[in-house]
Amino acid sequence: MMTGQQPIIILREGTTREKGKGARSNNIIAALAISDAVKSTLGPKGMDKMLVDSMGDAVITNDGATLLKEIDVEHPAAKMIVEVAKAQDEECGDGTTSAVILAGELLKYSRELLDQNIHPTVICSGFKLAADKALEALNKMAIPIKPGDKTTLKNIAMTSMASKGASGSKELLADVVVDSVTHVAEKIHGKTVVDIDNIQIQKQQGGGIQDTSMIKGIILDKERVHEGMPKHIKNAKIALLNTALEVKKTEVDARIEIHDPTQLQKFLDEEESMLKKMVDKVKKSGAKVLICQKGIDDLVQHFLAKEGIYAVRRAKESDMEKLAKATGAKIVANLDDLSAKDLGNAGNVEEKKYGDDKLTFITDCENPKAVSILIRGGTEHVVDELERGLHDALSVVKAVLEDGKITVGGGAVDIAIALALRDFAPSVGGRGQMAVAAFANAVEVIPKTLSENAGLDPIDIMLELRREHKKGHKYAGVDVLGGKVTDMMKHNVIEPLRVTVHEIQTATETATMILRIDDVIAAKGGTPSPPGGPGGMPPGGMGGMEEY
Repeated sequence: MMTGQQPIIILREGTTREKGKGARSNNIIAALAISDAVKSTLGPKGMDKMLVDSMGDAVITNDGATLLKEIDVEHPAAKMIVEVAKAQDEECGDGTTSAVILAGELLKYSRELLDQNIHPTVICSGFKLAADKALEALNKMAIPIKPGDKTTLKNIAMTSMASKGASGSKELLADVVVDSVTHVAEKIHGKTVVDIDNIQIQKQQGGGIQDTSMIKGIILDKERVHEGMPKHIKNAKIALLNTALEVKKTEVDARIEIHDPTQLQKFLDEEESMLKKMVDKVKKSGAKVLICQKGIDDLVQHFLAKEGIYAVRRAKESDMEKLAKATGAKIVANLDDLSAKDLGNAGNVEEKKYGDDKLTFITDCENPKAVSILIRGGTEHVVDELERGLHDALSVVKAVLEDGKITVGGGAVDIAIALALRDFAPSVGGRGQMAVAAFANAVEVIPKTLSENAGLDPIDIMLELRREHKKGHKYAGVDVLGGKVTDMMKHNVIEPLRVTVHEIQTATETATMILRIDDVIAAKGGTPSPPGGPGGMPPGGMGGMEEY
């Protein structure tokens, strides 16, 4: 800045600043680059991406949230688009790719409006009106379902997994998902609530995908602590302890001096007696299985084995909580308090070996409020992608049970929203109607991308879709497997209302936030980050995105 002849320096040396159109244009380009990166993964015919880090470790996935989490993104506007996927994943567990594509498309059409000298604030308010109208149209299309309708829940899980690596075995996996969610669902104040954390997912490579199963109980990634313990216990009484079965060390530094060899023997005998008493307390309670969150002394292990008690040590806190819900046991923090009423029940407790790993299966629990899914697959990559697919399926079934409303997939709702917005646009008046019309065009990106990824002609499909919807066939969508426009309801392509609602909300909010930025001040001083940042990928992450 110049006042007369004297320059006044406001910003630190090395700071770059971009204002007005240039800043806005760069932000939109960066956001579009992220959107384009995930576009080809959408739908049942979408492809996967392989992400390789600097250590050579690969992640193979088509899950939008995982993809964007793994990519090391540099540009701040691109990071905002990554946030869209993160928010969608946390709230709904599915629809991450769609939300990112929609945000990118809204920005693409905004750029055209900006080129026509329409003010960003006008575009933002138009988008807000359009989003409200879109949600109104969505709610009109929503179909209520009953919580006990397992067929619909299964179809929802299958729709979610149709585009994932799990699609080949989606029937079997959908049954596993529905069983798991319905087991842990609870009624609180008349509302159905599902906590996905009560479903433990245990991955074990080897076997085939068809060996994946739901277990009425919990699987611990632990083996019994002593070879002399029984391998299998039926109708087990289970004690959960959150205390160490060891001789306690003194709180302050202490030294014990022994002057006579007989004193040493007495000292050791007393220690042994204390440890034996601990085992007696466990035995007295009637427990046949002991799961300990902390350590178990070698001598205690020996005594437990002699009593025929199956013991596991250093179990995770999260697993202890799930065990309490599955078996009905109470977690006891003081061994003196352990009694028969604190014990839980399980039909079977046994140690099983998979490859080199030994796992403890606590199964056949009666009416468990926490269950496990054991995922099997040929390789580590297969098992990891299966887990991502199951996470999405569990989340959508949870959303439907909690909300009780579904919509159809295959781009049918997007076309219905676009038609409703085009009818609504003229009533807005002024330049705002151009923003509403742009929103209508942007929403159509979902069916367009679905048909492109399936190798169909997007123009023909879009014309056909609009014609069917104009005739009143509101469930008409893209059947990517058959390559034509059909009734999605008959094909059971359904998804939770919550997924589409959240997609529209987050995509609109992020697009308007990026549009409102007209000044980017980037400090280049300070401590430079290590090459590749935390993700360990080469600088810049995705080609050319670091330039801003």
